Amino acid sequence: MTDTADKKDYSATLALPQTDFPMRAGLPQKEPEIVERWQKMGLYKTLRASAAGREKFVLHDGPPYANGTIHIGHALNKILKDVINRSFQMRGFDANYVPGWDCHGLPIEWKIEEKYREKGQDKNEVPINEFRKECREFAAGWIKVQAEDFKRLGIEGDFDNPYTTMNFHAEARIAGELLKIAKSGQLYRGSKPVMWSVVERTALAEAEVEYAEVESDTIWVKFPVRRAIRTTGLVGVTAGDSENVAAAQVEKAKLADELLGAFVVIWTTTPWTIPGNRAISFSSKIEYSLYEVTASANDFGPQPGEKLIFADKLAADAFAKAKLEFKRVRQVTAEELAAITCAHPLASLGYDFAVPLLDGDHVTDDAGTGFVHTAPSHGREDFDAWMANARELEARGISTKIPFTVGDDGFYTEDAPGFGPSAEGGAARVMDDNGKKGDANKRVIEALIAANNLFARGRIKHEYPHSWRSKKPVIFRNTPQWFVYMDKDLGDGSTLRSRALGAIDDTRFVPAGGQNRLRAMIENRPDWVLSRQRAWGVPIAIFVDEQGEILVDEAVNARIVEAFEAEGADAWFADGAKERFLEGRNDQDRWTQVRDILDVWFDSGSTHTFTLEDRPDLKWPADVYLEGSDQHRGWFHSSLLESCATRGRAPYNAVVTHGFTMAEDGRKMSKSLGNTVVPQDVMAQSGADILRLWVMSTDYGEDQRLGKTILQTNIDAYRKIRNTIRWMLGTLAHDHGDDIAYAELPELEKLMLHRLAELDVLVRESYDAFEFKKITRALTDFANVELSAFYFDIRKDALYCDAPSSPRRRAALFVIRKLFDCLVLWLAPMLPFTTEEAWLSRNPQVESVHLEQFPSIPTEWLNAAVETKWVKIRKLRSVVTGALEVERKDKRIGSSLEAAPVVHVADAELLAALDGQDFAEICITSGISLVADGGPEDAFRLPEVAGVSVEPKLAEGRKCARSWRITSDVGSDPDYPDVSARDAAALRELGVA
Repeated sequence: MTDTADKKDYSATLALPQTDFPMRAGLPQKEPEIVERWQKMGLYKTLRASAAGREKFVLHDGPPYANGTIHIGHALNKILKDVINRSFQMRGFDANYVPGWDCHGLPIEWKIEEKYREKGQDKNEVPINEFRKECREFAAGWIKVQAEDFKRLGIEGDFDNPYTTMNFHAEARIAGELLKIAKSGQLYRGSKPVMWSVVERTALAEAEVEYAEVESDTIWVKFPVRRAIRTTGLVGVTAGDSENVAAAQVEKAKLADELLGAFVVIWTTTPWTIPGNRAISFSSKIEYSLYEVTASANDFGPQPGEKLIFADKLAADAFAKAKLEFKRVRQVTAEELAAITCAHPLASLGYDFAVPLLDGDHVTDDAGTGFVHTAPSHGREDFDAWMANARELEARGISTKIPFTVGDDGFYTEDAPGFGPSAEGGAARVMDDNGKKGDANKRVIEALIAANNLFARGRIKHEYPHSWRSKKPVIFRNTPQWFVYMDKDLGDGSTLRSRALGAIDDTRFVPAGGQNRLRAMIENRPDWVLSRQRAWGVPIAIFVDEQGEILVDEAVNARIVEAFEAEGADAWFADGAKERFLEGRNDQDRWTQVRDILDVWFDSGSTHTFTLEDRPDLKWPADVYLEGSDQHRGWFHSSLLESCATRGRAPYNAVVTHGFTMAEDGRKMSKSLGNTVVPQDVMAQSGADILRLWVMSTDYGEDQRLGKTILQTNIDAYRKIRNTIRWMLGTLAHDHGDDIAYAELPELEKLMLHRLAELDVLVRESYDAFEFKKITRALTDFANVELSAFYFDIRKDALYCDAPSSPRRRAALFVIRKLFDCLVLWLAPMLPFTTEEAWLSRNPQVESVHLEQFPSIPTEWLNAAVETKWVKIRKLRSVVTGALEVERKDKRIGSSLEAAPVVHVADAELLAALDGQDFAEICITSGISLVADGGPEDAFRLPEVAGVSVEPKLAEGRKCARSWRITSDVGSDPDYPDVSARDAAALRELGVA
């Protein structure tokens, strides 16, 4: 090659990639510009117009709470919803997304109360509707803030017309749903133990509590056996056998006498509930025995000779706790236990009533004594056990009245003799206004010691319910509340429970385990408590008389709903409201206006009515509800119950759940630990598409992890995707839009189209199955491994160097055009900003990638025969690539174009796959030789590809100054003495002198 040839620069003659699509994404700056563009062009309305007449797909938004900035959980949730909606919109549906907000309830009320407390004011002195107005304004402010953050995440929806539970129409519909339930006889006023926040002075639902570790007093308490014989039911006695009957009665009397001086011992972590004790529960499935104390390390407490009844499995631990030695006297049967009646351990203070033993399935011998202290005013299982035995207890002369031992302020009432207002020193308190433990435990324990009925005491750390708003412990207390029956016949043989369980069976769950979780909750839940003793929310807008009868008057109900529609729920609290709504009735004095507020879960559970049913751009039921897994006991749960109570089925066809985001080390995110990831910070530093890619790459059904390292991993993955798109855009700058008939395509191009056809099935099925990680992994692997490292690598020579008229080059451009369209459109729901930028770069005349549909893939592209053949070719290529990598590492070659290896193929089937193929082009070498044998011993081999070996050889000939391939025909064209014949023809066609 001459010096002149060496210096000639042919780079301007190469069809190298050309694009304005930048390598550096600059997402934090670019994304807000795209959001602004979408808003200016009215993308949401354009989407709706373009989808008019299509089948509707509705994902109903579970409303976030309007009381603070969004966190990473919000981002995860909204991104998942947006991807689902966009994917259905781009597959021929009208997927309208209407965002919503939960606006009522304690968290907002608590914030407004805090403002009053800071000023030393009492909220109860403020007119209620003025207070409610402040709550409404507070919620409205946060809705605006959150909406902007959601839009910045790339969420597309009707943010101009969202739904809110405090909208007047919504409040009217919520009240109307409650009135339907009342009219059907499902609503009743009852008295049951509920979780009560002393700090917030309201009942709480299970969904409103979280569990945290506390250290509690724990006590073992002795209940003296005062009756231990029954008059009937002798076991093993045949009727008419007088002699045997007499003997059995004598034996029974002896056994009873032996138990009369004994004690049944219970264990509890809530000493303050002892005044509420009315029974002891045992299990007929547990083995019990009578034990006698033989020695004591202390001169107080149980002493030698004392007899006590324990579950056999737990006796030794209990005696050890009390520092006692003991012996087992004999077994105590379930029949004997059922016959026992005890005295209350504080009988001397006025608790002079019988304490029966009740057989209960909830009793275990995992901890304690095998006996459960049963205070029906302080526990659900206690209440259920008490009420299940009510008829039998009344027959035995035992009153089943449930005491109200603790008031809403945490103080004992007069129903707790010795500890209430009349006690010396005044009423003891379970908990104070700040959630701190009061003196109730101390005074009860002291009273038990004085009565010589404390067996032992200690401390224990355990999980205990706390209000998730105030973060303070709650108590269980019996209070009058409004409930919905779970097991009342609804007139068609069904109950709310059976309807809900049937609806669960008819619902698709993703992940599938959510079905069993929700089913277990519905199977075991008590009646639904609806009432809250608060100010901000939709009232239980009913009237009731002293007997608990609810007024059912269509005219009154219509006036209530009409007023709420025009004025909001504030109308219920306005002066003269009772007279206004009861207008025309001559028995107004009989009825009391209920002032309780509806549980906010009833509000959110009713959103399907005023959103799905009332908006013509949506439909009922929803196709999908999607929320965090905690909503099995929250929104999924309340929506199911509300809809089943009023419509007989669930308001959704499918339920999708996601887990929670943990820190990178698996710990819970916490500001104090400094391990939180704030979505606003991620967007400002890296961009929303990075956050969206993380969501799409996770097993969202489980708890996920997020931190700097994981974010960087996603940034790296994003960069590879972006570079693939960028290269395609640059290459397509030379595309003239030629359509090539499938039959005319080279096999390599057919292979790429086959892969697109396969991916099309995977992408569509995975979007349907909400398996986004599967799509992300498949597309990123395809882009990195099959395109960048294989197809593009092979075709770069043809694309850059071939003449414009080259069939090979035109075929490659045609396929790259299809690759670009498919990849960008498939990724658009996941990476809306990047794909918008890329699509507009390629198609500046269109409005948005999000107005497009997923590509339609011709059936002829699916070509299994081509795939089978190229699996073999790629196996052969891998051996060559491996051999050349060794040569490069040892610096015997620089580029693979310097090589012309000899490939030995002993496998005839593999060798046949290369018929008609330019294997040198496939291996990106300047030449290649194929030999049908096993090759020399020192040839390069890969253990996973049997029968193939490679001898590295240097290419012979001259280096083409344009393509850098080493060939024997360089200089064969006298007009272009420094390039190969192929390149000379290309230069001539390009008109290059």
